[in-house]
Amino acid sequence: MARIILLAAGISGALAVALGAMGAHALRDVLDIASMDIYTKAASYHLSHTLALFGVGLLALSRPSRTVQMAAIAFGSGIVLFSGSLYAFALTGVRALGMITPFGGIAFIMGWLLVAKAAWRIGKVPVILNGEKRNEE
Repeated sequence: MARIILLAAGISGALAVALGAMGAHALRDVLDIASMDIYTKAASYHLSHTLALFGVGLLALSRPSRTVQMAAIAFGSGIVLFSGSLYAFALTGVRALGMITPFGGIAFIMGWLLVAKAAWRIGKVPVILNGEKRNEE
């Protein structure tokens, strides 16, 4: 699980940097100010939640669980739905794409709540290391 999450974070991070650079250089003379603001917001949320996905991948290395896996899915879905719809809206001007964005925001919120749940469970759920069952503090 951790390997897949970290792989997804790496690819998403590379995409975030590439799309951000494209916006800063290739699109600055193409998009109007409002569209550029939308594009910038998409890039900002894309990169910040890629870092969250990376953190979840690191958490999955030491504390793999269904909750951690669901947090990764939520962050990945949020990146696609929130940032993806904003990128598309900024580039096309199709206002209907804005109806998708809140679902991405909800996915981001769910991801953060699942991270909080996983953190809450540290110390409460036994961990098995080298065949030995113990609670982590």
